[in-house]
Amino acid sequence: MKIQLAHNFEDIVSLDNLLEAWPEFLKGKREKKDVQEFSFRLMDNVISLHYDLVYHIYKHDGYQAFSIQDPKPRNIHKASVRDRLLHRAIYRRLYPFFDKTFIADSFSCRIGRGTHKALDRFRLVAFRASENNTRTCWILKCDVKKFFASIDHGILISILQKYIPDKDILWLLGTVISSFPGLGQKTGLPLGNLTSQLFANIYMNEFDQFVKHRLKAKYYIRYADDFVLLSESRAWLGAQIPAIDNFLQRELKLTLHPQKISIKTLASGVDFLGWVHFSDYRVLRTSTKKRMLRRIRRRSSLSTANSYLGLLRHGSTYKLREEVLKQHLSN
Repeated sequence: MKIQLAHNFEDIVSLDNLLEAWPEFLKGKREKKDVQEFSFRLMDNVISLHYDLVYHIYKHDGYQAFSIQDPKPRNIHKASVRDRLLHRAIYRRLYPFFDKTFIADSFSCRIGRGTHKALDRFRLVAFRASENNTRTCWILKCDVKKFFASIDHGILISILQKYIPDKDILWLLGTVISSFPGLGQKTGLPLGNLTSQLFANIYMNEFDQFVKHRLKAKYYIRYADDFVLLSESRAWLGAQIPAIDNFLQRELKLTLHPQKISIKTLASGVDFLGWVHFSDYRVLRTSTKKRMLRRIRRRSSLSTANSYLGLLRHGSTYKLREEVLKQHLSN
């Protein structure tokens, strides 16, 4: 039997939790008009939200849609301030519990486990898989096609039921999950929701456990919907692809992106998380490098240049750092 969430419904929807969630939600949003309007009558708004939740008459509002380039086009859906405050209140109670159920090599949207940690872990795992760069290290790299838009609501709720005995919490989570239809009426999570990040990791944790305990993969790293398996045997990696694809389709109704499945040696360079990794160094992906220099030419503020210089410290980028400084100073 899986471990169970100890929190009850009141722990999430209490006035204390909602009010404690407010300053966390507020960070970086104080100047937003909708946030200021909600803040003007904060106590009235929070009490109203609390009342609707306690009496199960809460309804999730719709979403405001817009697109960003990150670097490929992404559709973001932004919920109302009221709903986003609730998302924060849910997150602060559920995240500490579920984070303990995740494997160590799951990254993205986890405290202390961002991109840089994933890159460092990749370097260490590659070093071990290649036995200190003395053996050929093969790497299977895959990602899931239209991941967030394909998450099945029914499957997600059934996973949550394994961990959460409180029926009222399940009602609340179901309300949030069903507030957004993706590719179909009962699929998809909006990229703009804080809860979506947590739900996505809970969903893919089923796959993580399969890879570690059923496939017995010794070296495996996942960052959101991108993942790699490392081995000294190319044949073993190739044999895992059908099993991986079958599990994702059968258990999670997800599909591997057919154009993004590759098996390469580390020595030939493996593109993962924006960097091309080799045995003893990594370089920034060419497309990322071009986009960075283009942005600096268009907007050469000191903070932008420093941000990129901070990123570049994580790889072999001496010449590129020189170019960033040159571009910044010439504008």
